[in-house]
Order: sequence, then C-alpha cells, then structure tokens
Amino acid sequence: MMKAIELFAGVGGFRLGLEATKGFEVIWGNQWEPSKKTQDAFNCYSRQFFDKGIHSNEDIGSVDEKQFSNQGIDLIVGGFPCQDYSVARSLSGEKGIQGKKGVLFWEIMRLVREIRPKYVLLENVDRLLKSPSKQRGRDFSIMLASFRDENYSVEWRIINAAEYGQAQRRRRIFIFAIRNDTPYMKNRENIDGKKMLHEKGFFANAFPVLEESSQKHLPHTIILKEDIVEVSDNFSTNYRNAGIMRKGVIYTEELIPDSEKPVTLGEILESDVDEKYYLHEAALEKFKYLKGPKRIERTSASGHKYTFSEGGMAFPDPLDKPGRTMLTSEGTVNRSTHVVEDPETNRIRILTPVECERLNGFPDNWTVGMSERMRYFCMGNALVVGLVERMANRILDIEEEDQAAIKENPHQLELF
Repeated sequence: MMKAIELFAGVGGFRLGLEATKGFEVIWGNQWEPSKKTQDAFNCYSRQFFDKGIHSNEDIGSVDEKQFSNQGIDLIVGGFPCQDYSVARSLSGEKGIQGKKGVLFWEIMRLVREIRPKYVLLENVDRLLKSPSKQRGRDFSIMLASFRDENYSVEWRIINAAEYGQAQRRRRIFIFAIRNDTPYMKNRENIDGKKMLHEKGFFANAFPVLEESSQKHLPHTIILKEDIVEVSDNFSTNYRNAGIMRKGVIYTEELIPDSEKPVTLGEILESDVDEKYYLHEAALEKFKYLKGPKRIERTSASGHKYTFSEGGMAFPDPLDKPGRTMLTSEGTVNRSTHVVEDPETNRIRILTPVECERLNGFPDNWTVGMSERMRYFCMGNALVVGLVERMANRILDIEEEDQAAIKENPHQLELF
C-alpha cells in the first residue's frame, strides 16, 4: 500500500481516485478556505473520510513540514490555484530565492523538499501554460525549473475528460513529477521526448493519442535557463498541450487524443426531479437571453465606443453529448449554467446537485449536508475522479516496474 498526502483537497476528488485503485492510503489531507467562516468543503471531506488518516483544516503556510519526516510518503497530490509564480533573489543575496508571498505552489515545493516523495501529481487550469499574458509560459517554466532544481523530471498533459470516456468536457492540466533516481527514469534516459509522450511516458498508456501530432502547432525543444531568477525575469515560450522536462531539457508537442466514447448528459440525469429545479417563465426568458447571440454597443471609461459580441449557445443543452465544463456558478441564472429538457416531463430545468456530482464522477449525494449553493460551488471546483483513478493505476504500474527492476538489480536505486 503506497502512502499519499493530499493538498488543497476540496471535497476529496483526488483521494476518491486514489482509493478506488485499492493501492493507496491517504494518511493526511489539508483543506482550508481562508475567505469563508464555514468550512463546507473541509466538513464534507472529514465526514466522508471519517477515521481515515489525519484531516487538517489550517492554512497550508502554517503546516510544519517536519511532521512528515520519516513517514514513508510516496506521493503528494493536489489541485492548486493558478497564481503569479514570479521569483526574485533575496535582498542579502545569500538566502537563495524568494517567491511571491501567498503563492501556494511554493508550499507544495516546501513539502517536496522535506518529504522527497517519489511522485508528485498536480492539477490546474489549462491556462497555466500561457500565463502571464505579457510573458507567456513564464509561470509554468518557473514550476519546471523548481522541480528540476530538486532533481525531479516532469511530464504534463492537458486532458479533456470527455475525450477519455467521462461525462464532462472539462479541460485541465495534470502535472506528474518523478524523482530522477528511480529505475523508471533511469531506464528511460535514452528514450526521446516524442516516444515518451506517445508510448513510454506516464500519460501514454492511460490516455492514448494518435500517432500523428498537430501540424498547426509543431513540436519543439526548449532549454531552461539554469538560474530560476533568469527564468522569472526573461524566459518566455509557447508550450503545447503535452510535454516532458528532464534535467532542464523540455520537449513539448501538441498531441491528438485517441478519443473514447463519452458518457452523455442524458445518461447522468436523475428521475422524478423536484419541482424547484424547473424554470419558471421569467428565469426561462433570462436564460434564453444569456445563452443567445449578442451585439451590444458599449462605452468604455475613457469614452471610447465599442461593440461587445458573443455567439449563441445550445439551449437547452443537448442530451446526446457530454456536459460542458462546470463552473462554480452552476445552478445560478448564468450563461454557463447547464439547462436541460427533462426527458420525463419535457420541461426545462437546471441540473440537480446529484447530477453535478455525477458529471465529476463522484458518488451520489457526496456533498449532501451543505447548502445547495455550496454543493454546486464545490462541484464547479472539483476534478473528474475517473481521470485520477487512471493516473493512480499508472503510478501503481510504475511502482511494480521499479520493484521488479530493483529485485533484478538491487544497486539500481541510488539514494540522494
């Protein structure tokens, strides 16, 4: 049984995916929402995983990393916010590098340095690869350089959950880091980046891709600057939807998924839905307007006139396709909210909280106990559990491969 800790746990999507494999024990999980008096997500997490490991409801910045020493932790997982990751040299020039305060990625790296887990698996929004807009790719480059400096290799992939059999067209970046002293990495030192992404790497088996890649966005190789401050100040590049970084050398390629048949929105709908989810005339008209095409003349603060325009959306949402990306505003009168024609009544309604849980692959009524608004909010923040389960099984495969390699050659694993 591999030991894991979960950061920024939300309502436990990562943990559900790990535990579904029967190969992981999550010994510690942290969830803390600084702006909220009621800790809804943490209360859900601690209730659902009652008496299973330690549940921490504190600012991750105040967590003492020393408590994890000699715990045998193999894996750190977490879905962290997309922030400004810029770094600078300390004022004295002797204390190393200072990251911008309050940036939660640095808390991940603080724990990585102390625990030195074999694996790290992180999730974020796909725009991370392009941020900030004025120095495209800088923030992700800083992350890669941080892992490089701790002697890890990194592979990433932007995954649309619906392209791999799930019920939601949710695009997220998953970042897998692995220590360089593992047999897995040593046995792949001479395999080129393209073959790693297509066949031999972390994501290839669990999320197959076509042999050809995008001709519009050609693959390329990048050399990371040695000094992370130089990366922060000057480095910019265009990352593709997949890539691998080994010892500061990055290969990135726009992969084309070998898509699977998704679960459709119609397949996740409940029966006998409560009347409160159906739309009355006023809300129905508002939704028709919000989801319709628009061309509106507006005036900026400086007095400049311009035309705001947006295309129309399907109304109601088609039941023969997977759901769109769910946002935290789900369930409100909002352009992004799913609106369906109920197959039983032929009336228009919003999704129920249970249907939103199903869109992310959570068990029914997982978030029951909090307000409905928070149930929608938490699912808008959550990840798709089925994707994590596939990645967790891939880690178990790597672990099995490594154990076999060590058994065959006991000197292959070198400690730092």
